[in-house]
Amino acid sequence: MSKKQLYTLEYPVRSSPSILFEFLSTPAGLGEWFADKVDESKEHVFTFTWNDSTEKAQLLDMQENKFVRFHWLHAPKEEYFEFEIDKSEVTNQTILIIKDFAEKKEIKDQSQLWEYQVKDLFHRIGA
Repeated sequence: MSKKQLYTLEYPVRSSPSILFEFLSTPAGLGEWFADKVDESKEHVFTFTWNDSTEKAQLLDMQENKFVRFHWLHAPKEEYFEFEIDKSEVTNQTILIIKDFAEKKEIKDQSQLWEYQVKDLFHRIGA
């Protein structure tokens, strides 16, 4: 059984949900900020490449302009990572919500890694 726990990060973003969704759900979009190269198979398995490292993730579910959920093939079945797009009812601002799993002692480091990745994403979309 996994010792990892779900954690959630939220980032306000100046972008329309449709533009943001393209960067979260397509190989071309994910290749702009998440990995050096991203390919997708017919079975909806995404291959993410960073330098000499390659990881595969199954696309589990998605709803256009709302969310995308992936499962790393090497991880336990109950673990996933998800990009969700929400709107603040108060400010009407688009919010990117990232859900991921990590061991409790690694959540801070993983959060910092996501922070770095998200900054690159925002730079790419001009937000």
